[in-house]
Amino acid sequence: MSTSLLGLFGVSFLAATLLPAQSELGLSGLIYLDKDPALLLIAAASVGNTLGSVVNWGLGRGAVAYADKGWFPVSQERLSKATAWYHRYGRWSLLLSWAPIIGDPLTLAAGVLREPFWSFLCLVAIAKTTRYVVVALITLGVLQF
Repeated sequence: MSTSLLGLFGVSFLAATLLPAQSELGLSGLIYLDKDPALLLIAAASVGNTLGSVVNWGLGRGAVAYADKGWFPVSQERLSKATAWYHRYGRWSLLLSWAPIIGDPLTLAAGVLREPFWSFLCLVAIAKTTRYVVVALITLGVLQF
């Protein structure tokens, strides 16, 4: 596996956790440089980003016990908002897990509310992969805005 694929996987993983990182620019840049096939780059970014969301889901399983701690990466207010959103729209809200600002807290809320792992994984993988496909198509000039 090339270093660019591993690097993109790593950045995409971090971008899906509650840590700040930017994976779309990495994907676009690597597609532009044409060092690896676009499909492999999309796969690396999608798998990394989905697995990062699995970390959030796992944190959510224990978040209730730690949400009031200063070191916990999500404030009680953000967790409450994400949980309310998740209660209102249910598991289908995970299709927005790719979105900035709300995506990561939604995946955390899914863990808090005990969303079954396999439905979580399927919905998040669909959302994350679709986002990277769109980014790739824009970068390749297939989609234009």
